[in-house]
Amino acid sequence: MANTCLQFSGFLVSCIGWIGIIIATATNDWVVTCKYGMNTCKKMDELGAKGLWAECVISTALYHCISLTQILDLPAYIQTSRALMITASILGLPAVALVLVSMPCINLGNEPESAKSKRSVLGGILILVIAACGIVSTVWFPIGAHHEQGLMSFGFSLYAGWIGSVFCLLGGSMISCCSSDTPAQYAEDRFYYSKQGATNPVPPSSANHAKSAHV
Repeated sequence: MANTCLQFSGFLVSCIGWIGIIIATATNDWVVTCKYGMNTCKKMDELGAKGLWAECVISTALYHCISLTQILDLPAYIQTSRALMITASILGLPAVALVLVSMPCINLGNEPESAKSKRSVLGGILILVIAACGIVSTVWFPIGAHHEQGLMSFGFSLYAGWIGSVFCLLGGSMISCCSSDTPAQYAEDRFYYSKQGATNPVPPSSANHAKSAHV
């Protein structure tokens, strides 16, 4: 019962984290940039926002974005962050599906519990991969943007990516830990097989038969 509750909690936490990863991937408010200094830009009412897909100019009367479409001319940190976040968003679907069908309340035919356990562990590992992709992207992107454009502050999308990555890391760890077979299950299996061996004794060898006939 405790493993079931832990697995279900890990599933919910992982789903929330995956949604955070998708939000961070789809939005462009990763970092807030400024060409002249943060205080100067605030007085001029002109800030910039940069994300994976566009670079925007933000002011009271203007919000204009330029799409970052020339892939070969983009810095390495943007290209790598794009690839990792897209990978994390796509991997979330099979990971969530694997964990969902491995729940104790869902049965796919007369499958053994070991098959459910393997699916759950695989789903937990995929969620941990999602967390790793999100952590690398959300750490590398602001560092690269800082070296490229100077002063900045963090945006909403970056916080969503951080929270989503942490939730996926927590949820994947919970699922992977609670999905392995317990020692009690192994002891039960050993008792079952030993009982089967006791009810089916090994027949005497041919040498014993020959010895009995000779006597």
